Amino acid sequence: MDKSLVAYLKKWFHSYVKSYQSDDPERQRNFDLKEDHTRRVCRQITEIGRDLGLNEDERYFSEIIALFHDIGRFEQYARYNTFLDSRSLNHAEFGVEILREKGVLNSLDASSRELILKAISNHNRATLPRHEDEACLFFSRLLRDADKLDIWRVVTEYYQRKANGEQNNAIELDLPDTPGVSYETYRALMAKKIVDIHCMENLNDFKLLQVGWVYDINFVPTFRRLRQKGYLDVIRKALPDSNAIREIFTAVGSYVDEKL
Repeated sequence: MDKSLVAYLKKWFHSYVKSYQSDDPERQRNFDLKEDHTRRVCRQITEIGRDLGLNEDERYFSEIIALFHDIGRFEQYARYNTFLDSRSLNHAEFGVEILREKGVLNSLDASSRELILKAISNHNRATLPRHEDEACLFFSRLLRDADKLDIWRVVTEYYQRKANGEQNNAIELDLPDTPGVSYETYRALMAKKIVDIHCMENLNDFKLLQVGWVYDINFVPTFRRLRQKGYLDVIRKALPDSNAIREIFTAVGSYVDEKL
């Protein structure tokens, strides 16, 4: 695994993304959103890997995983006009299908190729499969951490812009902006569990689902970045004040403190 291979794969990725250019400003905005997200996840995964003491080859390997983790998003949005998997398709598994079909990873040995594809397939699962080997679990966890960090950045910047009138239904998954929080969301977070996406009833639930990602963070450097960036504080300001929400943030804050 070397720098020249990563450069080649990045060139292929950007050429692939360019094929989805649209004259529709809204569609192009969301294609750009995913391309920019990918670029930042590549940076995040490399930085976390460096903090964890990964060698250069391991960092390049993790960067390739990050580069292709959302490759399925572009065709998903082109076909269905949504990033919500439940209304379209599983973007991770679809991305693996695209990578196999295009043969873009064929220059890698079979074991490296399959490890990359498994990590991509795992990145949006509710929980990681226990039967995977340690290398697959490690890189899957690393990707999930880097992915969450940048999604937190995306949504918190959006919530701040929304306060000034901007709206993007693709980011909000077309959820209604209604009052309250569902009991299932509250119960999951108080039990230190990830919120089931199928239990979301409104935008508040979606924001709290994002808060609950702390319970699926794997590495201390990720917790450090989460705290430094203040992402949870921004989401808190984007939510109404209620006893349930105060209890959730107290529990989440204590959990992050413990991990740090």
